[in-house]
Amino acid sequence: MSGKEDSWSDFLGLLLKAHRDSNKNQRISVDDLVDECKTFYFAGQETTNTLLGWTVFLLAHHTDWQEEARKEVLQLFGKETPNPDGIAELKTMSMILNECLRLYPPIISLVRKVEKEVRLGKLIIPANVELHIPSLALHHEPEFWGQEVELFKPERFAEGVVKATNNNIGTFLPFGTGPRNCVGFDYTTTEAKIALSMILQCYTFTFSQGYVHSPFHYVTLRPQHGVQVTVILHSL
Repeated sequence: MSGKEDSWSDFLGLLLKAHRDSNKNQRISVDDLVDECKTFYFAGQETTNTLLGWTVFLLAHHTDWQEEARKEVLQLFGKETPNPDGIAELKTMSMILNECLRLYPPIISLVRKVEKEVRLGKLIIPANVELHIPSLALHHEPEFWGQEVELFKPERFAEGVVKATNNNIGTFLPFGTGPRNCVGFDYTTTEAKIALSMILQCYTFTFSQGYVHSPFHYVTLRPQHGVQVTVILHSL
């Protein structure tokens, strides 16, 4: 990153620029800058690891979808390193990842603090009240997702999130929504697509007999005992 102000377009550059803002009311502190970096690191590592773990779990169980995803990856990349243009065209994988995020969202609830008194439907919410939004519960609500809500059905996202939620996008909150949507959402899903593409290019995987299904919440929703799979290496 150069010293020119107009070249500070990456994430760290924008934070540094905000720290030096001429308007004191908009300037962020060093502590805020460090906290934002920590948040971005967390979003890019912890949530991606969790998402990949559950995706491997589901694809090991649903080998038909694993094969569909592999066909798509090989058609777009062959054995070459995934590229940005191809990543953007991974429709089947996007469907799979969205369904994984619905069934096993890394962040199972969101917290929002009310800044001032506000009306929420028929309720009056006082200022400084914390609202907890249970995204995991919303993702498993038959009223929104139908009676097959507990089943792994990536095809429900074939026409995108809006169609899958019947225009109720507030029922799909793997990383929040609106202007306070998680800053690492696109970063995390892109990382997951790259990693999963490279896995599918080289390996086929099925469940190991040692796997014990035990979702566990500690910061994120993760497999408590990991995901044990049997891996077969493809010939290169």
